[in-house]
Amino acid sequence: MGSKGSKTKGAADRRAKIEELRRAEKARERRYRIITITSVTVIVAGLAVGGYFLVDAGDKKEKKEAKVTSSVVKTGEFKGMRTWKNLGRTHVQGTVKYAMSPPVGGDHNQVWQNCNGDVYTKPLTKENAVHSLEHGAVWVTYTDKASKEDIAALSARVKKTPYSLMSPYQDQDSPIVLNAWGNQLDVEKASDPRVAAFFKKFVQGKQTPEPGAYCTNGKSS
Repeated sequence: MGSKGSKTKGAADRRAKIEELRRAEKARERRYRIITITSVTVIVAGLAVGGYFLVDAGDKKEKKEAKVTSSVVKTGEFKGMRTWKNLGRTHVQGTVKYAMSPPVGGDHNQVWQNCNGDVYTKPLTKENAVHSLEHGAVWVTYTDKASKEDIAALSARVKKTPYSLMSPYQDQDSPIVLNAWGNQLDVEKASDPRVAAFFKKFVQGKQTPEPGAYCTNGKSS
């Protein structure tokens, strides 16, 4: 009887031990599944984020490498006007090499030139003036070949026109040049009817990258 009881107890102990091992094995399997699922999730998330940054970097690079293109208006009121597209708009320090003279767009200084009907008698820093164009200003530039009468007439127009400015600029082909963001028109005389038309079309016109931005509280000299 004692022997039989010992055998029964031994069998029960073995079953208990086996059951314990099975529970431990199942627990290990559950942990393994959790670890596997977590690892896969992290890897997929990492690939997704990495893919995003790769695409985002590619988009930024493509935008950065967009080539500046130019064309000439061949018909209509502004025949002969030069236009440019894909102009940079990054705020930078120091000088910028522009694709045209005077510049009508591109990277520029973070401080704009005051353009609330401001008439300057000395040349301006180009990088500040370009920022004014970004705000929708028309910039009138002239050389020493422009007559005193024309300079006076243009000054009077600018002074009564918010979002405009005027300054001497010698490095240009025409005595008078009208400049707006991405657009440039040469004129010989202030009496040219295209002057009034240019102001009407381009002062805060559709070409403006930042309509309504300030033309005051910037650089004043």
